[in-house]
Amino acid sequence: MTDAVLEIRGLDVDYGLGDDAVHAIRDVNLTLHRGEVLGLAGESGSGKSTLAYGLTRLLPPPGVVRGGEVLFHTDDGPVDVLRMTEAELRRFRWAETAIVFQGAMNSLNPVQRVSTQLTDVIRAHDPRSTGASRLARARELLSLVGIAADRLDSYPHQLSGGMRQRVMIGMALALEPKVVVMDEPTTALDVVVQRQILRQLVELRERLGFSVVFITHDLSLLVEFSDRIAIMYGGRIVEEASSAQLYREPKHPYSHGLLNSFPALRGPKRELTGIPGSPPDLRAMPSGCSFHPRCPHAMERCGVEVPVLGVPHDHVGPGRTVACWLHPVHDDGF
Repeated sequence: MTDAVLEIRGLDVDYGLGDDAVHAIRDVNLTLHRGEVLGLAGESGSGKSTLAYGLTRLLPPPGVVRGGEVLFHTDDGPVDVLRMTEAELRRFRWAETAIVFQGAMNSLNPVQRVSTQLTDVIRAHDPRSTGASRLARARELLSLVGIAADRLDSYPHQLSGGMRQRVMIGMALALEPKVVVMDEPTTALDVVVQRQILRQLVELRERLGFSVVFITHDLSLLVEFSDRIAIMYGGRIVEEASSAQLYREPKHPYSHGLLNSFPALRGPKRELTGIPGSPPDLRAMPSGCSFHPRCPHAMERCGVEVPVLGVPHDHVGPGRTVACWLHPVHDDGF
């Protein structure tokens, strides 16, 4: 996991135009490496889904990417997704980057059989393929996600929620993309099915070698299944670290609050503290650090200056950043 497959540089996303625009994503920088699971966590409204739709150019109106780059690394060099033509973008989607949407188990067409929906994806990108080869690939995809091939003739309502979710994951992998973006893929599923699907996803990642951007508000899932985790708050990245580092030693008070919002499965009992207050209104963001009105460690400086995301002084080596005045960072940021 050393080679970058996707780089997000200085991404800004707004909803609306002019003075009334809401700044939903502000100066986000992230790197996804080959074969890596990068978790993206934060409360509802922190900008996670907007980031996913912005980097894939699937933002619904009035969303607009105001600035930045999304560099996808191909064998011929990096390509900026934000500057692709419509034809280039059509070839890029599914073949290079696929997305499993929030509420994916309800994204299937209710009046089309599973086989039709799987083979349509293949036919759209490979019109020279035969019906027999597309059907064979559809069977292979169902087998890949643990569903019997005889379910190809089923309609979505004949499948359980977990099976529909697996079909969506199989569809995302149909053209063997290098990057799969998963936006809350286990929402509305019980915890047993969640774990089954995520374990299967990790096994597929190890077997096929694709990279995953995994978006959820459930930090406990990311700690278990991600290689690295980035924490979002108010449209910014406030901390990034390996899952083990973040779990053992969160630096940002917001990360600490998220980790103390769910019970530990092992060890002594502890009181759940949570985070007081509510996420900020993006139309009227607080001055300085956007988390300071809810932060138990807020200082006078926090309400005036926006902290810079960078490598903290007490960390040796790359791979860990934080944006908090409690942890001074190197002068060069990264």
